[in-house]
Amino acid sequence: MTRTVAVVIHPGFQMLDATGPATAFEIAERFCPGSYRLRWLAPEAGEVVSSSQARVMAESLDDGPFDTVLVSGGEIVRSPSAVRELIGWLAQVRARRITSVCSGAFLLAEAGLLDGRRATTHWGGCDWFRRRYPRVRLDAECIFVRDGNIWTSAGISAGIDLALALIEDDLGEELARRTAQQLVVHHRRPGGQSQFSALVALGGRSGRFAELIQWMRAHLSEPLTVECLAERAAMSPRHFARSFMAETGVTPAKALERLRLEVARNAVETGYASFERIAEEAGFKDPGRMRRAFLRAFELPPQALRRSARHQRR
Repeated sequence: MTRTVAVVIHPGFQMLDATGPATAFEIAERFCPGSYRLRWLAPEAGEVVSSSQARVMAESLDDGPFDTVLVSGGEIVRSPSAVRELIGWLAQVRARRITSVCSGAFLLAEAGLLDGRRATTHWGGCDWFRRRYPRVRLDAECIFVRDGNIWTSAGISAGIDLALALIEDDLGEELARRTAQQLVVHHRRPGGQSQFSALVALGGRSGRFAELIQWMRAHLSEPLTVECLAERAAMSPRHFARSFMAETGVTPAKALERLRLEVARNAVETGYASFERIAEEAGFKDPGRMRRAFLRAFELPPQALRRSARHQRR
């Protein structure tokens, strides 16, 4: 069965939002001929100029039917009036599933497709998204979210993770794994993996807490309380907690858990140390706590991640 994937672009679209997932589908088609057919659609047929000034030829929007509609993001989402035709099209298009990458979620929300549903988008637009679409249950930490036949993903490269998940849903884990290997990316980062890792590592939007984050990373095995971190930052605990949340989008406790998870996951996937030792060095104290944290963040226990990593290295 050939599944038609409509890649929807618009003036100023983010190139990787569209080409990343499209490449994943192209490679899957190469491994499994007849599985996917790509169509590039836009509000107006012809050349569509991306934010990087690269140009892509597209057909005009039509009603399908499609197997999958994938909507790219871009600055145009800040002006719904400029894409009124696209929003109307999304509200009535015939498709088995509708997906978005990065700020493409704004277009789905504007079309009413996300009302009452879980969704995600790029962390940089989450505050504005919440204010504009209060009926959407925004999960700002996930790199992609599935709610029924609607899939949304976080910023830019997360579109590849989304496409790999769609391919796995269609064609199975082995085909998705081979596609990921060809792309030289991790096979199926779980959707629950945080998109805030990079932001936290950089010390927040302005880099204000960069030095503190580096210090935290070097002292993960210690009991790092909010009071301890506030003292290190030369701030009162209350002011520190508020400022940290404003800068990074997560609480100090959540950031600390993310740092511990990153260190622990890297040790689990790339080394052979016991889970007891990894848990202690990452600050989880015991394997049970580490396992529960892995399940919350990655939807998989440490044992499964280690097996998967070893399988991919073969």
